[in-house]
Amino acid sequence: MKKRQYNVLDLFCGCGGLSKGFEMAGYNIVLGVDFNEPALKTYAYNHHGSKTLKGDLSSAKTFEEIEQIIGRKKIDVIIGGPPCQGFSLTGPRNFDDERNKLYLAMIESVHRFSPTAFMIENVPGMATLYKGEVRDEIVRRFTKMGYNVTCKIICAADYGVPQIRKRLVFIGLKDSTRGFEFPTPSHSVENYVTCEQAISDLPSLVDDIGSDVAEYVMPPQNDFQRLMRGECNVLYNHKAVDHKQFVKDTIALVPDGGNWKDLPKGVGESRKFHMAWTRYKSDRPSRTIDTGHRNNFHYKWNRCPTVRESARLQTFPDDFVFIGNKGQQDKQVGNAVPCLMAKAIGEELVKYLK
Repeated sequence: MKKRQYNVLDLFCGCGGLSKGFEMAGYNIVLGVDFNEPALKTYAYNHHGSKTLKGDLSSAKTFEEIEQIIGRKKIDVIIGGPPCQGFSLTGPRNFDDERNKLYLAMIESVHRFSPTAFMIENVPGMATLYKGEVRDEIVRRFTKMGYNVTCKIICAADYGVPQIRKRLVFIGLKDSTRGFEFPTPSHSVENYVTCEQAISDLPSLVDDIGSDVAEYVMPPQNDFQRLMRGECNVLYNHKAVDHKQFVKDTIALVPDGGNWKDLPKGVGESRKFHMAWTRYKSDRPSRTIDTGHRNNFHYKWNRCPTVRESARLQTFPDDFVFIGNKGQQDKQVGNAVPCLMAKAIGEELVKYLK
């Protein structure tokens, strides 16, 4: 008997980190919806067989377009990471405020398509915002719609991601008597995948800034690098920023895992905030990958990480190609959900869908 592939709708999909992880877990990604055109181009290029829609998810028109694209397909799972900035301004009593309309779109989508399960990913700060009242209201609304909701802050490094990235995840199961149990971590502090283990096989770019399409210079050095390469034999998006010499000289003074506090007096003083001049620590996972990467530097080489290096730290496989200019690509990588974390959740969720 053919194994059932569960259909997934990805809202606020960005370039598709969540979709890629669920795809790795065996799901069929039907559609990705977002308003960011460069991110959607990357999504379309990498998710063959999945459709894309550029649309404003606060608009009823967009939901009508989604319904037309999906047709008679049953949506089994809805996934997404809607922005939640509005809640910090409006508070739980003004949950339906206009500024929260994008988050409310996630609730509307579950109401419309009645999936068997949903997953929402967000920043961990939402768990404690207004003493947890916003989180509790989200759970209450989905519970009222017939979903058993579980939420938990999880760390991507626990699932083989070489990055300390914490996220609040909501999982809802329709008409279920049991709540979702998050997957058991595959890694712990003692065996986290490190920055060096993640990217040491990639060219140093010491003598040139590289190119968007290049070749590997050495074979994979460990299981993680073999996993990321897969069958890929071309190196994409590995191009460095052409730093000015004084920037390179300043970075060179920062030790492995150090930051601006390790610089000599009078050097690099234009940047003195928490993350300034931070060099990745070779024997630890990276900090959270952000959308700029201008304050984080390679653990060994005197430059910012390339898009491919950041993508490795987000566990995008090497055959995942990012479209757009460097700034757009950095934003796509930084906004994404780490693929291996999404895969672990997707694999666990299958048990509840059967």
